[in-house]
Amino acid sequence: MYDALKKIATAAPWMRLSGLGCMAVVVLATGCGALPDKPARATLYDFGPGAVAPAPAPTTAKAALPPIALAEIDATSRLDGTQMLYRLGYADANELRPYGQSRWSQAPAQLVRQRVREALVVGHTVLGPEESATIARTEGRVPDTLRLSLEEFSHFFESPTSSAGLVRISATLIRSNPGGDRVLAQRTFTAQRPAPSHDAPGGVKALAAASDAVAADLVAWVDQIR
Repeated sequence: MYDALKKIATAAPWMRLSGLGCMAVVVLATGCGALPDKPARATLYDFGPGAVAPAPAPTTAKAALPPIALAEIDATSRLDGTQMLYRLGYADANELRPYGQSRWSQAPAQLVRQRVREALVVGHTVLGPEESATIARTEGRVPDTLRLSLEEFSHFFESPTSSAGLVRISATLIRSNPGGDRVLAQRTFTAQRPAPSHDAPGGVKALAAASDAVAADLVAWVDQIR
């Protein structure tokens, strides 16, 4: 490299320009070859767009039911993030493992809450925490509150060729009175749905189906109590 540069320096001006240009091309080509590959971007998943058909018209029965408040869902620390988790039941069911290049678009608790709300709103007027607080302030009454805790949300492998989406939720229905809150009922709901493929996309579909099953059971339970 030094000898080549020396020859260029002693050559005629037009030859210097030509030689330097060639050297620049060689350096750039060598440098580009040494650049690291761009890191792969994680694929984001959610539960899809939900129902695409028009919402059913409010019924008389729905109008007669008192509204219900749906609190934000609590979740264990391992479910606070957006990692997509799986368990190998045939190896060590106690170990949660993350998919490397697949993530949820938001925390699992938020995805599940959206599904539960969509199921509840068919037969109930569903309020959020802020709406519930507004009714309590302006009307002096507090709607019944459904509190949920997401305890399990994983793609569970029974074997390398058999897997399912596993969802478990603890639910508490609370009624507020002037004398304080009263627990109307409490129950844990679990649903497991088979995965169409034993990878991250299959786990997404299985977990969406399991979440819908839990939401349907929750609504039926709430209707029985109220």
